[in-house]
Amino acid sequence: MDTRGERNNNPGNIRHGSNWQGLADQQSDTDFCTFTDPKYGFRALAKVLLFYQQRYGLDTVRGIISRWAPPNENNTDAYISAVAGKMGCDPDTHLDVRNYKEMYPLVDAITRHENGRNKYPRNVIDAGLALAGIVS
Repeated sequence: MDTRGERNNNPGNIRHGSNWQGLADQQSDTDFCTFTDPKYGFRALAKVLLFYQQRYGLDTVRGIISRWAPPNENNTDAYISAVAGKMGCDPDTHLDVRNYKEMYPLVDAITRHENGRNKYPRNVIDAGLALAGIVS
């Protein structure tokens, strides 16, 4: 059975609030965006992460996830640990999310945490990252 993020083509479970590229005409989920294709969900996920680095200087798993999944809604410490573990890095390692080799594993780890898995083939994720300006 597909998760909410999968049903919405929104692997990062991004909330409503921005006029994202690729939004479905019908937004049946009252909390989270529904995209027409998963590549647009991955694009939005990457765009948020790029914004976090550019605007707020967030360049560690700890910094990024603390904003992405605040403690008032999530077990943020467990989320940080899961993402850093999946990426094979320390939560305080500096990342450059403009770099595909750092963005891809971060997006993959967030997708796995949000959905319990990552069912998407690499070419779908890569298409979304390319739409956000991140290429291998």
